[in-house]
Order: sequence, then structure tokens, then C-alpha cells
Amino acid sequence: MANQKTAPPVPPKLTSKTRKSPPTAVKYYLVAFNVVSALGWTYLLVLTLIHLFNLDGRSPSTTSAASQTASSALSRFLSSFSVFKSSGLASAASLESRLPAALRPLYRRSTSTYTRVGTPTAVVQSLAVLEVVHVLLGWVRSPLQTTAAQVASRLFLVWGIVEQFASVRTNPIYTSMLLSWSTTEVIRYSYYAFNLLGSEPHVLLYLRYTTFFLLYPTGASSEAFLIYATLPASSPLPGWQSWLHGMWKPTDYGRAALFVIWWPGLYVMYTYMIAQRRKVLGKGSAKSKGAKAN
Repeated sequence: MANQKTAPPVPPKLTSKTRKSPPTAVKYYLVAFNVVSALGWTYLLVLTLIHLFNLDGRSPSTTSAASQTASSALSRFLSSFSVFKSSGLASAASLESRLPAALRPLYRRSTSTYTRVGTPTAVVQSLAVLEVVHVLLGWVRSPLQTTAAQVASRLFLVWGIVEQFASVRTNPIYTSMLLSWSTTEVIRYSYYAFNLLGSEPHVLLYLRYTTFFLLYPTGASSEAFLIYATLPASSPLPGWQSWLHGMWKPTDYGRAALFVIWWPGLYVMYTYMIAQRRKVLGKGSAKSKGAKAN
């Protein structure tokens, strides 16, 4: 038992009531699932980069009419603070004008990423529902509530936000969210596939517990601001402005509550991953290497 407490965490393992080796068919099904998922997210990552840098010559370098009217959630959020409003930093147009000329086409193309990867993203992300099924069947050892919550939050963004609100599809934040998701998932699924085969490449292990420093904040904050972008521009408090621009609906208040909840959730998961990294790449990794050598 002492060794189990000091051993580094590993991806969900196959289990049974007798803790015997898993059936070969189940094991290789899970390997195939992780490989297919890794390939799917790799495709999305590569296609997004091709679009952003116009590597195939098919991406527009000018802003379309639709993207000109797309609300910038971050800009709108900053505009609610007088210091940003007075400084002009809250304007999306001002943000683009402050970018170097070489980056402006990249910024504009980020408003049309959905047209290239929107549908395949929905398909690949929906495949993650099987992760919940794997836990329910006892094929992997992972907390059901945590797995279900993580999958549900992604599906909510894909089907409940992006598919339901056209304005967020032309928001640059959608691109930052997709880049964070795809990079994270390529590493995660690849790591799981190798681990199921009895291998643990150090490069994947290091990336698995290091890239979250950047990718988790960018991904989670992008998710939150996309939710914020769907909220009505009027005040959430009943008043003449709310009546003038349209009262908030119960679903609007629900999304506003999710926007608020997203931030403490980000803090909890971020600190949890930092603790996990210390266990895996700190004392735990050194002990595991010694055990393997024996």
C-alpha cells in the first residue's frame, strides 16, 4: 500500500472485480478509441493551422460582413469597466488596429475558422461521450462525476453555444478555444494509447503534465468568454434599459451563472493539475524510474 501512495498517477486503467488483466478485446478497443480520437484532434489542429496561415490558399485574408458584426466577448466584458471604456482598449476594431500589419490577416482569418472546422469539431468532440460509457462499464478507472462533467461542458460549448448562436462562430475566441482543445487532446489521447500498450514515452508524459500551464487557462477562458458573448447587451437587472433592449430570459441568466462559475472551476482544476504535476514529474517520477530499473 505504501508503494501505491507514492507511485505517480497514470491514465485510467482497465479494471475488474478480481483485478485480473482485462480482456484482450476490450484493451485493444480502448487503444483503438484513443488512437482514433488522437487522429481526429490532430486533423482539427492541422486544419485550423492551415486555415489561419492560409497554407492551401483557400482562406480569406479580409474580414467578411458577418465577422465585422461578430461581437467580441472580451471587448464587451472590458467595456463594462470605465477604465477600459475610456482608454479605448475595449474596442475590437481598436485591437486589430494595434496589431502589427503582418498579424492582421491572421486575426481576420481567425473569425472564419468555424467555416473550415465547425462540423468536424462537433463530430470529434461528440465521440468523447464514449469516455463516460467506458467508466460506466468499468473498463476504465476514472471518477464518473468528473468525467461526465468534463465531457458535458465540452458538449455544451459545441452544441449549446456554438451551434445555437451564430455570432460566436465568427468570434476569434472560438479559434483560441479550438487550438487549446486540439493541442491538449492530441497529447492526452496519444499518452493514453501508449500507456494501454505498456509504454510511457517521457516526451508525452512531460507534455501531458506541462502544457496545461498555458492551454488550460486559454481554453477555459475562451470557453467562458464565448458563453459571455451570447448574453444580451442590456443590463441583467430589470430596468428601462432591459425593457428597451429586451428583457433577459431565464436561459440568459443560466448562461450568465455558468460564466461566473467557470472561473472558480478553472482555479480548482488548475491547482489540481499543478499538484498532479509535482507527483508525476517530481518525487513520484524519480521513484517510478527506480522501480522500472529494478
